[in-house]
Amino acid sequence: MKVVVYGLGIIGGSICASLKRAGHTVYAKNRSREPIEYALAHKMIDGEAKDYDGADIIVLALPPRVTMRELDEGNFPKDAIVMDICGVKQPLERVVFSRPRAYRYIGTHPMAGRETSGIGSASVTLFDGANLILTRCGQTDEAAFETVKELGKDMGFGRIVECSAEYHDRMIALTSQLAHVVSNAYVKSSDVENCTGFTGGSFQDMTRIAGVDENVWTELFFLNAVPLTGELDRLIARLEEFRGALAQSDEAKLRELLKEGKCFHSLLKEK
Repeated sequence: MKVVVYGLGIIGGSICASLKRAGHTVYAKNRSREPIEYALAHKMIDGEAKDYDGADIIVLALPPRVTMRELDEGNFPKDAIVMDICGVKQPLERVVFSRPRAYRYIGTHPMAGRETSGIGSASVTLFDGANLILTRCGQTDEAAFETVKELGKDMGFGRIVECSAEYHDRMIALTSQLAHVVSNAYVKSSDVENCTGFTGGSFQDMTRIAGVDENVWTELFFLNAVPLTGELDRLIARLEEFRGALAQSDEAKLRELLKEGKCFHSLLKEK
């Protein structure tokens, strides 16, 4: 099966490497030359693609709005399977299904990454044991969906979750986007620059994902603004409960809030 991956960042490069490891023929397309040379030198790809001719599978590993434009305007072979890796899904589905397409679209979201970016951070093992989300709707081609599911297994994903684009976006607002907002806001404390010697694992956990790519994440946040705003509102309300308990010197209330959170945390560990 010939695969063309457009976009050689950490995710695109890791897709190339993991699919090549599984025995697929993998070509890459990129706007700048350096990542192509890196991928060739590290044997992540079989060659460079100038277009999509002859591709059975096309993976768009691009920022959201660039992906949407390519889904709308790209010259894909008839019946080719076109996948994306974006962290939002409803806006992409609206573009794809706004008119008839010759290609077959499957929305995917690899739940893997690192704090660093670029193809130099890509790895053949990045997806091993990780989660992969596949989205479907009434217009989804089921044969294409099953093919992509098998590709996910070939890439090493340990769990493949199937859901609607709406459910994906709602859950990602909680499990990914909210976490990035909180981490980014947390490091802006005026005392952060004086914290040397006072940090431990909890500080590292809270700050690990603060260094976001502001261009990509601004797109993601705005494309998923309604679910993310809802999660922010609910988080702010919960924080206000803690603030109120402290302001009123209400130890019983504070103890109750902490116990409640501990119970929820126990449920998470069971999943």
